[in-house]
Amino acid sequence: MKRGLRYAFLIAAPLLALTACPPPPPSAVYVRVAPPPPEVEFVQGSPGPNFVWVRGYHRFDGGAYIWVPGAWKQPPRPRAVWKAGHWKKSRHGWHWVEGRWR
Repeated sequence: MKRGLRYAFLIAAPLLALTACPPPPPSAVYVRVAPPPPEVEFVQGSPGPNFVWVRGYHRFDGGAYIWVPGAWKQPPRPRAVWKAGHWKKSRHGWHWVEGRWR
């Protein structure tokens, strides 16, 4: 009986470890320093009736955060909604989640 329990533990322990601490996604780049707060942008008038303002964001450029200014974008289809990108914190550090049209 002891041998069977020990064998079951040896098989289950690595699987439990994998589910408890999932590895970071392979495409994510993690930054240890939190991003600065977003900069204040003064939005000019829209270039047309179907344009949406996509706000600026901080991009990490290997050694520092760089501000990428916002811009007016045209949705790819009617009623598309822009979901803004954002920095997300995890136990690995901060990583950027891309914005997208929904």
